[in-house]
Amino acid sequence: MRIKVKVQIYCGDAIAMGPGKAALLDAIGREGSISAAARALGMSYRRAWLLVDTMNRCFAEPLIATRPGGGADVTADGAAVLGAYRAMMAQVDGAAAAPGAIARRLRDAPVAPTG
Repeated sequence: MRIKVKVQIYCGDAIAMGPGKAALLDAIGREGSISAAARALGMSYRRAWLLVDTMNRCFAEPLIATRPGGGADVTADGAAVLGAYRAMMAQVDGAAAAPGAIARRLRDAPVAPTG
């Protein structure tokens, strides 16, 4: 039995933070640019840029700052949001791993369809 929980934080109808955006923030911090982070994650630059733009529009302060001439950095607010998101995910993952009312009732695999 395995329980996987995906947490997404919304800003209106937009996903402000979720597992993909957290991975992108990590990659930008590691790679030092949006394009290198996109390549490392196997996504297009356009997709990565749209995710960065959404994050920056959803939070009071930008999570990613671009550098003149190229490159990008995770801001102090970006690091704080990412840290808080990771801490929340650790709590959720811990709760999902603990046996509970759902886990006790869950099959190991779906039963074959009838009919």
